Amino acid sequence: MVDNLTVRLASPPVSWVVRPRLLAVCLVLAAATFLVLCLGIGVGDFPLTVTEVVGALWGSADQGTLFVVRELRLPRALAGLLVGAAFGLSGALFQTMTRNPLASPDMIGITEGAGTAVVAGIVLGLGGLGSQFLGFTGAVLTALLVYLLSWRGGITGYRIVLVGIGVSWMCTSATDYLIVTSELFQAHAALGWLVGNLNGQSWDRVVPLALALAVLAPAALLLGRWTRALQLGDDVALGLGTPVRRARPLMLLVGVGLVAFGTAAAGPIAFVALAAPQIAQRLARTAGPTPVASAFAGALVVLGADLVARRLVPGTELPVGVVTGALGAPFLLWLLARGGRRGGARPRPAWIGALRSLARGRGSA
Repeated sequence: MVDNLTVRLASPPVSWVVRPRLLAVCLVLAAATFLVLCLGIGVGDFPLTVTEVVGALWGSADQGTLFVVRELRLPRALAGLLVGAAFGLSGALFQTMTRNPLASPDMIGITEGAGTAVVAGIVLGLGGLGSQFLGFTGAVLTALLVYLLSWRGGITGYRIVLVGIGVSWMCTSATDYLIVTSELFQAHAALGWLVGNLNGQSWDRVVPLALALAVLAPAALLLGRWTRALQLGDDVALGLGTPVRRARPLMLLVGVGLVAFGTAAAGPIAFVALAAPQIAQRLARTAGPTPVASAFAGALVVLGADLVARRLVPGTELPVGVVTGALGAPFLLWLLARGGRRGGARPRPAWIGALRSLARGRGSA
């Protein structure tokens, strides 16, 4: 593989670094995502081949096929694509901000906070506010709570994981209480949403999510320079001129917005924000999660899990969150085992110490 290439323009005076392996990984992930998206659109009572799906997407098909693809199945496929990209991009921001592979939104309570707000809207009759507004509000408030409780003259990765785990369980308990005290039809609607589900998607949910990504994704990419500097540590980032205290809140706001709109559209799909950045990082062999590759990996994970969920049990469409949860749990165990293997003078990751501290705290209680 060719080493990194530096591209410079004389006018305007702009330069950037091209990483051939990272570019190749992004292209492969994009192609795989498009293929899985077409396979998912082709599944149903009226099966279609990939060729027929591509033709319908380009408009070269009969009216019946166009209706099935564009009106009935495309909203679900685009929802999975956009939700996966939002979760992957958000996970990359959080893991970079804390320099901790466990600090994903679904591990530190952000997703649970958005879920609690949406369930409260369902149970308390606040649906008129909209699930996007409720999800964003819940995620922002939870993120602020985690950030404030983790602040001790600064933020460290292990502290935000410990605080986030506690806040996550608080939100989970509040959600359980709301469901137990609700009416049967409200509890059924809330439980179906909490698993993480792409069933019944429509353009009414896809359009707000697409608009949110159109604003937040470029913002995340513009923060890329600060993101790379923060991967080197706060001291080095400050030496490079990065405004650390301003960069983290901005990254937090963008990451929270992404996960909030994604959760509001399809529910808290488990482990995508955790796994996607790590998959992209290992494929590209970069020092930390990269935003674009993480977004593609997240989209591929959600679309692939949804395809498996629809074909796993004949005659039944399982929620996509069931599959991501079943696959994400072993991935988390592998991540913990890999982080626990130390050799020579290699320092122990801070998040391993955080989990051990959490275990000692539970044992003493």
